[in-house]
Amino acid sequence: MENLQIEALFDLSHTIAASLFSGCRYPWEVLPQIHDYILALGKTLPPEKFDSPAEHVWIAKSASVAPSASITGPCIIDENAEVRHCAFIRGSAIVGKNAVVGNSTELKNAVLFDCVQVPHYNYVGDSVLGYRAHMGAGSITSNVKSDKTPVEIGNFGSRIVTGMKKIGAMLGDGAEIGCSSVLNPGTVIGRHSTVYPTSCVRGVVEENCIYKGANAIIPKTDRK
Repeated sequence: MENLQIEALFDLSHTIAASLFSGCRYPWEVLPQIHDYILALGKTLPPEKFDSPAEHVWIAKSASVAPSASITGPCIIDENAEVRHCAFIRGSAIVGKNAVVGNSTELKNAVLFDCVQVPHYNYVGDSVLGYRAHMGAGSITSNVKSDKTPVEIGNFGSRIVTGMKKIGAMLGDGAEIGCSSVLNPGTVIGRHSTVYPTSCVRGVVEENCIYKGANAIIPKTDRK
């Protein structure tokens, strides 16, 4: 299960929330902690760099936030991030440096590392998106199973029972998700892997792979 561990997926030097992951083995273990972590971290942010326009909301002075965006705390928007027209941040969200939260994109209980892009009609819930991860237009993280049972992480014949009813997706650094794709609850995409547009993904996609379909996942080195 080493491929699912935090250090296999993320470079923690590219997030303001690095200490959130301390003491955890797998990234989904941080999800119940995001709310309280933001409340604690927000109080330590320097007022010369961050404004607090609403209760439990901290926005870097260098960030760009559209007037039509809806932001509910707790939330931290880091330096030079861009929150565009009609973005909907529902709370317990960390938006990294130079990240983009786009038109009609919804965030809830999520950590976006630096330079993440979710720029067009995305839903990101109960998820962690690594450095420079990108979700194409209309791609979403599904975070609750249809039968409402706890999410299990499937990993090549083995399963991790999480005991958690809400887990979206864990996207490793540099992961690329094609337009209109659905990442089912508990999906893990390894570093620098690519998911084809309109895919329905569940389970684990190893790093440096191309996901064309459930039975067509190939290493990038084998690409013709």
